[in-house]
Amino acid sequence: MDNKKSSLAIPLLFSIAVIIGMFIGYKLHGNMPNSKTLMSAPKNNALEEVLHLVNQRYVDKIDLDSTSSEAIQALLKKLDPHSFYIPISEIKEVNEDLEGQFQGIGVEFNIFNDTVNVLSVIKNGPAQTAGIEIGDKITKVNDSIATGKSITSDQFRKWVKGPMGSTVQLHFLRDNKQLQKTITRGSIPITAVDAAYMIDNNKAYLRLNRFSSNTYREFIEAMQGLKEQGMKSLVLDLRDNGGGILEEAVDIVDEFIGGDQLLVYTMGENHPRKEYKAKRPGIFETGNITVLINEGSASASEIIAGALQDLDRATIIGRRSFGKGLVQEQYTLSDGSALRLTTARYFTPLGRSIQKPYKDHDDLKYQTEILTRVHKTNINGTDTSLPIKNPYKTQKGKILYGEGGITPDQTVSADMALFDTALNSLYANNTLGNFSYRYFMINKEKITQYKDFKQFEAGFNLDNTVIDELIKFGASNGSSISLKNPQTIAFTKNRIKALIGRIGFGESGYFFIVNANDKTYQSAIGSLNQ
Repeated sequence: MDNKKSSLAIPLLFSIAVIIGMFIGYKLHGNMPNSKTLMSAPKNNALEEVLHLVNQRYVDKIDLDSTSSEAIQALLKKLDPHSFYIPISEIKEVNEDLEGQFQGIGVEFNIFNDTVNVLSVIKNGPAQTAGIEIGDKITKVNDSIATGKSITSDQFRKWVKGPMGSTVQLHFLRDNKQLQKTITRGSIPITAVDAAYMIDNNKAYLRLNRFSSNTYREFIEAMQGLKEQGMKSLVLDLRDNGGGILEEAVDIVDEFIGGDQLLVYTMGENHPRKEYKAKRPGIFETGNITVLINEGSASASEIIAGALQDLDRATIIGRRSFGKGLVQEQYTLSDGSALRLTTARYFTPLGRSIQKPYKDHDDLKYQTEILTRVHKTNINGTDTSLPIKNPYKTQKGKILYGEGGITPDQTVSADMALFDTALNSLYANNTLGNFSYRYFMINKEKITQYKDFKQFEAGFNLDNTVIDELIKFGASNGSSISLKNPQTIAFTKNRIKALIGRIGFGESGYFFIVNANDKTYQSAIGSLNQ
């Protein structure tokens, strides 16, 4: 075999050998990164011999780690869009997202004018306990300088993250005074509930951003608080929620469904049918529900929307969901890396598989297919890109379809202001976020006089002079901004106010303000009123 053919064959040989020889015997229970050994990998088969010979006899020196990683990724791409390999260097960060926590100090930050600025401090977290405040400018972390053009977010994040109980010393500026604090690192939650608030005396809003091991617990705590405030109807916002742990989604659906009804089931060639049914009295089995979804709602989000739609339990509003109906299990490999392998499909109670087509898929086309839908939603909100096949009928006679995501009961077209090219310059280099932070710091006393985000939203107004200030701010930072469309200007003012609200009043403040001008949210309110 000549060198060219050899270079093409070796990655494939590595991929087959590594996959078969390493992952057999390591299986994750559910979706969390804990493994159980099932059996020992077979020994002395032909593939292992080939791998050994290549390693021992190949003409050139080979970096087995990097070659194996690339080869495995190449092989998995031939299977489906959602199976993937996690190198050792990435395993901790990837698992943190599912575990719903990490070890650190508990601040949200941004780099502004070559300096790390504290945007928010987690309540009762290590940083707040040590006395760190919004607006502090970090100049030094231990012996490392945290200012200058070379500082990056990833670099700062690595400096402040570390084992629980270890300490880190921060040097910072506050009101032009140099201060320093020693902070003991702790466990920092990655919250799943973005916002939970009462819309009026009986309607509530709750937004979930992920399904990690803490999501169900956070959901129950939020729901209990809303019920105590008089919740009778709920807007459950799952937009841009990319999913996570299946069991967490099932537990949440169970809180809305009574009896022992089927909620979802999974099945695959090597995965016997497994059914998930309602098993406990739910916290909200009788109140009205609307669920908001869009192209970014995937996997576990689609399990919830699909089950509630199939069982005639909720009205689904928004735009067709992503269409990910494949279940991955995580296998820890012998070297500490991991493999997330698709092992089954999940099906809604009526038997719908909502996985969109991917045979002979192109990764880029598969992911960006959702963008084409925006242009296939007509002026009446009808999604003309919907694959109309395999109809299913609910008990109340509603016709539903599978194999292309969850189609809402009420489709709301996308806000076209989002597609104004003028907005690109606002998000370049985080111009909009940096401007909003600067505005907050200049007007901090005026903003913080409001008791809560509802009072802030009602009483704090921005006129068009803020747009002039934004344009000047962008120009001073090398961004050319031209905002002329009235719709885009209104959208921008709303976002600035919402970003200011986030700094002053948290995530609920941000979404309360954004939702005031959100067509999908307003449609949900209208549906509940009916």
